[in-house]
Amino acid sequence: MRQFLKNFLVIFSVLLLVAGIVSLTTKDNSKRTEVIGVGQLAEEINAGTVKKIVIQGDMLHVTLKDAAARLQDVKKEPQESFGDIMKNYGVKDEARKDLSVEVQDESSWKFWAANLIPALLPVILIFVFFYFMTRGVQGMNNKAMGFGQSNPRQVKADDKDKKTFKDVAGGEEAKNELVEVVDFLKDQKKFTDMGAKIPKGVLLMGAPGTGKTLLAKAVAGEANVPFFHMSGSEFVEMFVGVGASRVRDLFGKAKKAAPAIVFIDEIDAVGRRRGAGLGGGHDEREQTLNQILVEMDGFEPNLGVIVMAATNRPDVLDPALLRPGRFDRRVTIDMPDIKDREAILAIHAEGKPFAPDVSIRKLAERTPGFSGADLANLLNEAAILAVRRGLTQIGETEILQSIEKVLLGPERKSRVMSERDKKMTAYHEAGHAIVGVMLPNCDPVRKVSIISRGAAGGYTLKMPTEDKHYHTLAQFKDELAMSLGGYVVEKMIFGDMELSTGPSSDLKNATLIAHNMVTRYGMSAKLGPRTFGQQEDMVFMGGRTGEERDYSDNTAEAIDQEIKTLMVEAETRARQTIETNREKLEQMVAVLIQKETIEQDEIAAIVGVPPKVGDGPGIEISG
Repeated sequence: MRQFLKNFLVIFSVLLLVAGIVSLTTKDNSKRTEVIGVGQLAEEINAGTVKKIVIQGDMLHVTLKDAAARLQDVKKEPQESFGDIMKNYGVKDEARKDLSVEVQDESSWKFWAANLIPALLPVILIFVFFYFMTRGVQGMNNKAMGFGQSNPRQVKADDKDKKTFKDVAGGEEAKNELVEVVDFLKDQKKFTDMGAKIPKGVLLMGAPGTGKTLLAKAVAGEANVPFFHMSGSEFVEMFVGVGASRVRDLFGKAKKAAPAIVFIDEIDAVGRRRGAGLGGGHDEREQTLNQILVEMDGFEPNLGVIVMAATNRPDVLDPALLRPGRFDRRVTIDMPDIKDREAILAIHAEGKPFAPDVSIRKLAERTPGFSGADLANLLNEAAILAVRRGLTQIGETEILQSIEKVLLGPERKSRVMSERDKKMTAYHEAGHAIVGVMLPNCDPVRKVSIISRGAAGGYTLKMPTEDKHYHTLAQFKDELAMSLGGYVVEKMIFGDMELSTGPSSDLKNATLIAHNMVTRYGMSAKLGPRTFGQQEDMVFMGGRTGEERDYSDNTAEAIDQEIKTLMVEAETRARQTIETNREKLEQMVAVLIQKETIEQDEIAAIVGVPPKVGDGPGIEISG
């Protein structure tokens, strides 16, 4: 359709140009030139009113003697001369003596244009039509012939926008692992003299948003070499063999530009374990993976082409990709800790005007569990919020509200809640908050709100003050109790028959925690120190086929019983905590109904317990 419109516009432009030329060749004086017959001209000549006659082909251009010097045109027969016309119409000889007659030659370019263009125009239009039709067919043939060619995004060595390690904050361990790659690309001789071979493939592994692609670009920028970037999904097509052809073409371009880096983003799109597809050996994805394996094995020693790839699912990759000689160096990029978050925020804060009360360090403390992409999004949302409010600087209030927006979604203040729903939400969230504040191993409760955000009708926000990489049994049990705090309060205040659907997400999260405690972490004294079930990464028709059971039906029953025991214990602890602090619960509910949101200092004042200063597993929201 786009090509058709392009051809139509070209043909229309040609026709417009031809019409313009024709209009120039045709003299149009209709507004001031009168067309008369030969008889009238004869009468005017006899009357002595004609001043001059110009003969041009079969046209007579007449100029009268009146003050306006009017012009007249007379059309005569081509074969008849002017003298014969005068005799045939009885023009007197005396009148012809005073008449000025001029004969002009019509062999100018206008004559030829006026006579040739009408004849050649159809031929020209047919030629233009066939030209564009042939060109379109050739374009389709070229696309068909280039179907198996790769079109990688290339960052050249002299690109002004190239990235370096200075543009990547945090991840010092990952950078140190990649320094050897940079040194090899800069100076191969010192490695070859020692008999060392640089790894052919480097696999970057980490959670989404941790900066794997940025780090790969930084390696190319530090080494000052060309960078070929393609996504794993760009290799796969519906036709078998296209992906393999594109792999060959990509590696061929990289070898010509060596030393260079080939970067395949999201390699798990083509690098998943073979033998699990529905297409058998002719599966297009498996053919593409086979070609990648062949290309990496086919490199000549120290050719200068290094393959880098990124994935957040290393567990699903084919073992042949990870063996020595292919992706034999694996670099794990962890979620940023507090120092890394501070450095990342400092980079993304450039160019943004912050109020004097904003502390990058304090912001880093409030964002545990955030990836680099999350932090960039956070500051961008804060800047947008400041513009929306007509501010000239980004304040701490905008940043804190942006944290909640990134975690939960935008506020839904327009949502109308009945008084009963508002009261039920206040009791629910107050139940979470009371249990979280009173139990020693829960993370500090930062905020309680009954304002809807995203899918949550209300929320209780808790955050650790430090990064923590391990989670103890005591912390899990207190976390379970806090998760069930809202459920317990609804049953206590409104009765079993008035229990709502509000605690459904809490029950789901608590059940998952209890299940992992029993089946993954070995925290069941009855079942002992072992895991149960093997997670299978096989997806069919949009759903997981299930996990592989490595235990008996009796053990499955015991697992269910242990999960139930943990949930009942958590419910009992939550109930006891709430009953002990019933007055504080009622006071918090009253404040919530009135103000809708309570911050950490207000929570501490209501409960009478100073804010916790401790650590925890990360940001969690109950609601």
